[in-house]
Amino acid sequence: MNDLNKIHPMYQFSLKAFNVVFQNGVLNADPDETVKQRVLNLIDSITSLVFQYTTRGLFECDKLTYTAQLAFQVLLMNKEINLRELDFLLRYPVQPGLMSPVDFLSNHSWGGIKALSTMEEFHNLDRDIEGSAKRWKKFSESECPEKEKFPQEWKNKTSLQRLCMMRALRPDRMTYAVRDFVEEKLGSKYVMGRSLDFAVSYEESGAATPMFFILSPGVDPLKDVEKHGRKLGYTFDNRNFHNVSLGQGQEVVAEQALDLAAKEGHWVILQNIHLVAKWLGMLEKKLEQHAEGSHLNFRVFISAEPSSSPDGHIIPQGILENSIKITNEPPMGMHANLHKALDNFNQDTLEMCARENEFKSILFALCYFHAVVAERRKFGPQGWNRSYPFNTGDLTISVNVLYNYLEANTKVPYDDLRYLFGEIMYGGHITDDWDRRLCRTYLEEFIKLEMMEGELYLAPGFRLPGNTDYNGYHQYIDGALPPESPYLYGLHPNAEIGFLTQTSEKLFRTVLEMQPRDGGSGEGTSGSRDEKVKAALDEILEKLPEEFNLAEMMGKVEERTPYIVVAFQECERMNFLTQEIKRSLKELSLGLKGELTMTNDMENLQNAIYLDQVPESWTKRAYPSVSGLAIWFTDLLNRIKELEIWTSDFSLPSVVWLAGFFNPQSFLTAIMQSMARRNEWPLDKMSLQCDVTKKNREDFSSPPREGAYIHGLFMEGARWDTQAGIMVDARLKELTPTMPVIFIKAIPVDKQETRSLYQCPVYKTRQRGPTYVWTFNLKTKENPSKWTLAGVALLLQI
Repeated sequence: MNDLNKIHPMYQFSLKAFNVVFQNGVLNADPDETVKQRVLNLIDSITSLVFQYTTRGLFECDKLTYTAQLAFQVLLMNKEINLRELDFLLRYPVQPGLMSPVDFLSNHSWGGIKALSTMEEFHNLDRDIEGSAKRWKKFSESECPEKEKFPQEWKNKTSLQRLCMMRALRPDRMTYAVRDFVEEKLGSKYVMGRSLDFAVSYEESGAATPMFFILSPGVDPLKDVEKHGRKLGYTFDNRNFHNVSLGQGQEVVAEQALDLAAKEGHWVILQNIHLVAKWLGMLEKKLEQHAEGSHLNFRVFISAEPSSSPDGHIIPQGILENSIKITNEPPMGMHANLHKALDNFNQDTLEMCARENEFKSILFALCYFHAVVAERRKFGPQGWNRSYPFNTGDLTISVNVLYNYLEANTKVPYDDLRYLFGEIMYGGHITDDWDRRLCRTYLEEFIKLEMMEGELYLAPGFRLPGNTDYNGYHQYIDGALPPESPYLYGLHPNAEIGFLTQTSEKLFRTVLEMQPRDGGSGEGTSGSRDEKVKAALDEILEKLPEEFNLAEMMGKVEERTPYIVVAFQECERMNFLTQEIKRSLKELSLGLKGELTMTNDMENLQNAIYLDQVPESWTKRAYPSVSGLAIWFTDLLNRIKELEIWTSDFSLPSVVWLAGFFNPQSFLTAIMQSMARRNEWPLDKMSLQCDVTKKNREDFSSPPREGAYIHGLFMEGARWDTQAGIMVDARLKELTPTMPVIFIKAIPVDKQETRSLYQCPVYKTRQRGPTYVWTFNLKTKENPSKWTLAGVALLLQI
């Protein structure tokens, strides 16, 4: 519990509060005549209550992390699992640079299988998968492989060993597999998704234990407090229930309410305390002061929004530690969100406009639009480049605007409405141009003239309903909305695989960071922490090549062409990075030997290497990347090799690896500059044209006469059909297919084709957003809006 604040600063627990829960656990445990059984009953009861106490104050996304950590620690203490296997599961050390021999496993998965096969319990796993590829393919491509039996004798492995294999075979199913593992080892009550009834939590509160609601947008937990208050006779009318909303100079009122309530045994609700940062110290003192000697019926209920970053966190530790924390989160999925959007209105709203048909149709389309943009967040960067706080206010104001415009115009002003909703109401939150395009495209698809002809589909299989009443619309959602899937958002099913894979990566990384420093029980660990770090450190120092000799390179060059300038800048940046790597590692090496005092920076470096993360001082000087340290370092060596080849004689490589640059933009700009010089064209009147070839890197032996061939790009959200030379739907489970070599050259802007093209953003990594590089126009037979909604982009690294 104590380590949870590493995940979120709101997660604070005190020993005093824990003691209360512990005592309750002892009181609730079943009695038994035999000591052994009584002890088991005590452990069971205490574990269960502590789990319940902790999880109700965690956000959905962190519950499984805590549950998994709890299960692993319990099993380690009982010596029921092998530490080396757990270490593999959390770390997933991949052997880099391997090619998968089977079509159903990626190179990354195969690298994991190979690493796993070096452990004796998994000896020959790689050979079996190759030898019985058909059976393994069927297993790893099943819909829920965590429920299936493994092929051959591998089905007889322990639960943890099966998890290790699944981590390599189907990373996207790991959150489900871990949940099943916890259920098997600890029991089903540890994975139940139901939120606790408010009345149960209330029983544990007291004069010294406030209830603290951690707010989420669109949820009002205080209704529960009022409802329970009425049952017990605490209401505004009875004058024993005080509700103070802070942030409007109400601090003094709040203090008086607390003093009165403590004396008389009343209830006090303090809403939105995060709005009064300066007063929180005072509140902490007040609560402490009334914790003892107050009326037994005195209760305090507090609500606050969590800060979006640890730096912005202001709620005092004392308040958080002693409270019962409760999170209430908005419903998940399209079905719940669409009902919730419609719930902001009623029958009267539907009847208020004279243009009934148009008003109802557009209102329903707006509800769908609102649900889509809010829930699309769960798909990470493929959903939105950045996260936005869309709220119900955006929806209700848009409906007011709709009403006013329909009342004032004889024709429905579709363009104006879309502009107001997409650029001002919702667009007011949006800070990224590509996200703005996405928002605009949704509105172009959902709100248009065809609405009135009854043939508009908001999603495949979900038609815009005809004219009905308020309850009719709710019933229509229940009856007609297809089951939850990425299709409802215009995304390909692969988007879900990508998002689930990233969720499970984050789960294991967090649990790894929460492991006790001494490595748990200490048995079966492969070498101590320091030895692991030392081995990794020595390997990096040994493999890292010499720096580029810039002065010597200068001497080789006669004319500084745009390409040569790029090469110099890249070598300079590479030196800057490798110098820092060498300096920091040599310093740490001396620290580990005891020849230097360990500083904070050295400890952070040691930690990062141990956790297979790229140290911060390197990241600052490097290019964006989402890889772990081992894969990142292999990639770094490849980049250095490419630069060495290019700078040996400064002739442009026949095919350029665009992802190998710190600054790919500078290379693309150099293509424009050199063609502008050669043809005497003005640079500001030029753009890049990209022609996707039908060939791979190996098929080229020399660079083109003008422009450059580039390779190493991946498409996310769709794939490139090489024969037809157009974009087409992605294949299932093929998340980021490789692009063929692309020929990039510069042309005057007025010669640019615009028909049947999708303007495809190019990003450096899957994080998208700030890693934007350029826009490549790609040929498509389908409407480009399809690819916009599917979040299609080109990535330089995956």
